Amino acid sequence: MKPQLVVRSLRRSCSRFVCKLFPVFVLWSFCSSSLPAGQPLLLHPENGHYFLFRGKPALFITSGEHYGAVLNRDFNYVSYLDTLARAGLNGTRTWTGVYCESPAAFNITSNTLAPAPGRLICPWARSEQPGCGCGGNKFDLNRWDPAYVARLKDFLSKASRKGIIVELNLFCPFYDESMWLLSPMNGANNINGLGKLARTNVYTLDRNGGLLAVQEALARKLVTELKNFDNLYYEICNEPYFGGVTIEWQRHIADVIFATETPFGAHHLISQNIANEKAPVQDPHPAVSIFNFHYATPPDTVAMNFGLNRVIGDNETGFRGTNDAPYRMEAWDFIIAGGGLFNNLDYSFTVGHEDGTFGVPAGQPGGGNPGLRRQIGFLREFINGFDFVHMRPGDEGVNGNLPPGTTVRALVKPGEEYILYVRSGIGGKSDQRQAKFREGELALQLKLPSGKFTAQWFNTRMAKLVSRERFEHQGGVRTIKVPAFDQDIVLAVRRAALPMEKHK
Repeated sequence: MKPQLVVRSLRRSCSRFVCKLFPVFVLWSFCSSSLPAGQPLLLHPENGHYFLFRGKPALFITSGEHYGAVLNRDFNYVSYLDTLARAGLNGTRTWTGVYCESPAAFNITSNTLAPAPGRLICPWARSEQPGCGCGGNKFDLNRWDPAYVARLKDFLSKASRKGIIVELNLFCPFYDESMWLLSPMNGANNINGLGKLARTNVYTLDRNGGLLAVQEALARKLVTELKNFDNLYYEICNEPYFGGVTIEWQRHIADVIFATETPFGAHHLISQNIANEKAPVQDPHPAVSIFNFHYATPPDTVAMNFGLNRVIGDNETGFRGTNDAPYRMEAWDFIIAGGGLFNNLDYSFTVGHEDGTFGVPAGQPGGGNPGLRRQIGFLREFINGFDFVHMRPGDEGVNGNLPPGTTVRALVKPGEEYILYVRSGIGGKSDQRQAKFREGELALQLKLPSGKFTAQWFNTRMAKLVSRERFEHQGGVRTIKVPAFDQDIVLAVRRAALPMEKHK
């Protein structure tokens, strides 16, 4: 949630148990084409920077609500999932209910992570004793709530029918006392005598006051209940670089997830949230397949960690105003840089506006609206029109007369397919650098082999074809003039074929 950059070294080696099992995990993950139907989301066996989902290459690209779809009883997730599907989006993040927020948190109007008093639902059952800080009766950390399990499974089932992948975030740090005072793990909110400790000790192995066993049990319970869903992966903890979360605790939870699933014969992917903006992943846990970052613009962290051959994600945006441009451009930049996962944090989804039509007021940490979702949906449609599994970041083959702050990024299948994304230097609401360019004011130089090619320029904001050209090339550098554009534009160059004509 907070925009500061934090680089956390991942120091501890994997547990002996998981290291022994990991060769089996690698074989299962990367030889997935021989597995029967119904296996969960996998890394693609030919390119681990992307997914294999239901037998097809996939990226996770979405603009999702603020993580309360399940834990907030008043949120109509059926309408929400329908809205994502109509926009051509295929992912969502959701929290378990271990963490929630007050209505005043982060200046978010109608925050879905801030249920009305007594309307929080989480894995633990309510007791008969009143006095919970979030309203209603206190929780019993020794009993599960079957209504919560049913709601979570229904959410996953309905998402599954629409081809939507769910990131289930198990835990979240308590940024300040207001969040900790609402949590079922706080000693004031449960009847078990646990959680009477500082919020910065909750996610540790040695100072947790008995909560570790509760957290382990929760992870085992959810992983067991959800073992048959294929449209699911687990994130250990949102933004663990805040609130005292230790790397040793994160690795331990990854061990618990992996060990719990081992008897099932299939493992879901596990995600670790590494840092805001960028950081090198050091000593990665062998069972973690997705490394997520927040506010990852420019997308330097993709190149920084590309050698891991794992999915690099940007799964939360924000703190750059309510206009569409910064988030649309962050999405295109990150995916064309070689990222495999993008989620814009969309505040237009609220209780009563689960169709994403809430008018986000100025001054919030981010924006969201139907227009922005169409733009991000076009990105997903566009990239799915390419053989992206066999493409790689290829900026070294591109040059241009670009002014300061304007960039070109390329994703290429050498000799066959090229995507060139050009964006102006604008980033935030106060950025005054050049955003508009006249016809021919910019030109790109692209190194191509000999052959016949087609080139198509698309307006990313309007999801519309701008121009197209067929040409025969003798090999070497091809100069390509850039059409007039405002903010950003994308070029598709292919050998012979002329794709995506419907966007004329």
